[in-house]
Amino acid sequence: MKFEGFLHFNIRCSEADLPAIEKFYGEVIGLKKGNRPNFVGPGIWLYDGDEPILHVGARFPKGSFVKDHHSGSMDHIAFKASGAADFRKRLKRLDVEFEEQNIENAGYQVFLYDPVGTKLEFNFVNEHVEDAVPLGTTAQANLR
Repeated sequence: MKFEGFLHFNIRCSEADLPAIEKFYGEVIGLKKGNRPNFVGPGIWLYDGDEPILHVGARFPKGSFVKDHHSGSMDHIAFKASGAADFRKRLKRLDVEFEEQNIENAGYQVFLYDPVGTKLEFNFVNEHVEDAVPLGTTAQANLR
């Protein structure tokens, strides 16, 4: 087998969480709700352009997830990104809590949690952000 790339990631939540998930990933990352096959049970697919990269299935009762508790064996999802300064400004404008670290030879990284507690990591290789944490800073989210 040859690994040929990433297709999507899937998170689960309650049906009541679907609007918050759609809003969060739309505002923070720019994903847009699109066509989803007629699966049994509620859910949404969120697209980056023509690609449905986030599948969300509403399979749990309301309140099953708490942001500060680990919800499974997966620790986080990491993205390679560009435009760190603008992304940081967007998070502040949207009042999204985040942690950042600035690691020599690795770059600027941002860690945040979605509405159901999924930890997200954004990697901005070789980008410097003027108002960010100093070089050598490690985010607490990366130590949990």
